[in-house]
Amino acid sequence: MTATDDFDGFYRDTSRRLARYAYGLTGDTAEAQDLVQEAYARAWQRWRRLAGYENPEAWLRLVVSRLAADRWRHLGVRRNRLAHAPAPPPAPPPSEDTVLLVRAMQTLPAAHRRALALYYLLDRSVGEIATETGASTGTVKSWLSRGRAGLAAALGPVMDPVLEKEESHDAR
Repeated sequence: MTATDDFDGFYRDTSRRLARYAYGLTGDTAEAQDLVQEAYARAWQRWRRLAGYENPEAWLRLVVSRLAADRWRHLGVRRNRLAHAPAPPPAPPPSEDTVLLVRAMQTLPAAHRRALALYYLLDRSVGEIATETGASTGTVKSWLSRGRAGLAAALGPVMDPVLEKEESHDAR
């Protein structure tokens, strides 16, 4: 029998009990599953030593208890920071233009959206976009041109003057 077989058997024999224990500590199924998964990952890393323990399951329970305490402590620190920090002002809702633009962008192929976002939102040059995407500069120019055409079609005549101006600026 290999160490892997031993660990697999140990896991089958103990995992349900450990999950119940973790759930009892946290009261949250997803949190309990995360803790148990982390505990078994740590046990697997130390299995040669743990297999020789009289009660390796007790070691797992200790790990789960400590992980749960760490998470509660972390949540308490975050809660204290949030309680003493001034509340940020509410974000204004997006403008109608922003909503229309986002909807129009969603109609474009992913490569066109990415190129437009890099070019207009992050102010990247055609050469920088080509380097980042692994495409040629000609391909990037094509993506930008087709992306603008797709936006023009999606947004209608309101945007035509703006897009024409941008195409002349594309020589960057």
